[in-house]
Amino acid sequence: MRLSNTDIYALKALGYLGTQPEGSYVGSEDLSAATGVRRTYLVRILAALANHGLVISKKGVGGGYCLPRPAQEINLRDVIRAVEGPIAPLSCVSLNWPKSCPEERRCCARNRVWIRVRDAVLEALGQVSVADLADDLRQGVDYTPCLDHLLHPSELLAPRD
Repeated sequence: MRLSNTDIYALKALGYLGTQPEGSYVGSEDLSAATGVRRTYLVRILAALANHGLVISKKGVGGGYCLPRPAQEINLRDVIRAVEGPIAPLSCVSLNWPKSCPEERRCCARNRVWIRVRDAVLEALGQVSVADLADDLRQGVDYTPCLDHLLHPSELLAPRD
């Protein structure tokens, strides 16, 4: 699993929503200003989160976005799945988007590595909640520097000095 800008922006938005009083709606302009994420991009991310029941969207006066349940009940496993899709490294080990492979039973890499990688990542992401992101924000942690540390395939393939 490799994180993207979209993931970081989703974490920033959810962390901010997690600091708000329960049931309190935050408008997209205010959320954009608070997170530093372009409003047009942020709205698309929030739509994906809303489609998966991770935020509530309300139109009109007093509308905006809020969490549908307490922040500690929303984990990062569900967040990453909502914005990125499968967490598994290969479809033959995916729990939600499986695609069978004729070599499944004989494949040592699949059975000894990729299933374990999937399970470890799912477990780790499941142990962190939006409440943890909100705690980071309250303590002044800013995820913006993470954007400079994302691993891009083109950089990984380039020769290293």
